[in-house]
Amino acid sequence: MKVQTKSKKVNKAWLNDHVNDPYVKLAKKEGYRARAAYKLKEIDEQLGLITPGDMVVDLGSAPGAWSQYVRRRLSPQGAAVGELNGTILALDILPMEPVEGVTFLQGDFREPEVLAQLEQAMAGRKADAVVSDMAPNLSGIESVDATRIAHLVELAIEFSVAHLKPEGALVTKVFHGSGYSQLVKLFKEHFRVVKPLKPKASRDKSSETFLVGIGLKPTKIAPA
Repeated sequence: MKVQTKSKKVNKAWLNDHVNDPYVKLAKKEGYRARAAYKLKEIDEQLGLITPGDMVVDLGSAPGAWSQYVRRRLSPQGAAVGELNGTILALDILPMEPVEGVTFLQGDFREPEVLAQLEQAMAGRKADAVVSDMAPNLSGIESVDATRIAHLVELAIEFSVAHLKPEGALVTKVFHGSGYSQLVKLFKEHFRVVKPLKPKASRDKSSETFLVGIGLKPTKIAPA
C-alpha cells in the first residue's frame, strides 16, 4: 500500500507540473496537440530549417504537434488551415488524428515495406528537412534504452542520407547518457554542421535534447 501511495504522490506531482506548465497552456490556447510543438518551433526559429515550398518528413509524428507546426510554417499566412505551400509526410506506429494537408502513414519505420510506402509518397523527390521525435518505450535499464534510442537515431540518419537534399537538415530527439557521444560522432560523419540544442520547452528535469545535422557530406564510394 505504501508503494501505491508513493506512486499516487508522484502522479499527482507530475499532473500538477503539467497543468501549470506554461507551454501546456500555450499549446491549448494556440491549438497545438502537445507542448512538443514549441521544441521544434524554437529549433526552427534559431536555425531557419523550414521554409515555404519545402518537403518535410515527420518521423514519429503522433499525436501530430510537430506536423501542426510545420503545417503553419508552410502556410503563407501561418494559418492552421487553408492554403499550403509545400509537402508534409508524417509517419508513426501509432494512429494520428488527421492534420489538414498532411499525408499520414501508419506503420513501423523499421519495416522495409513501411519505408517503401514512405518512399512512394515522396514520389522521387528529396526532402528539405526530416524531423524525428521518435523515442522507444524506455525500460529504465540504461544500456538497453541507449541501444534502442541509438537504433532509431541511426535509422533516421540512414533515411536522411538517402532522401535529403544535399543542403537539407535532420532534427532528432536524443537523450544525454550512455551512447550520446557516439550519436554526436555519427552525426558528424554524415553532416557538415552538427548542433546539439536543448529548447526552453524541453523540461529541465528531462535528459532529452536534440541533435540537428545540416548539409549532407558527400557519400564516400568504396574503391572497386
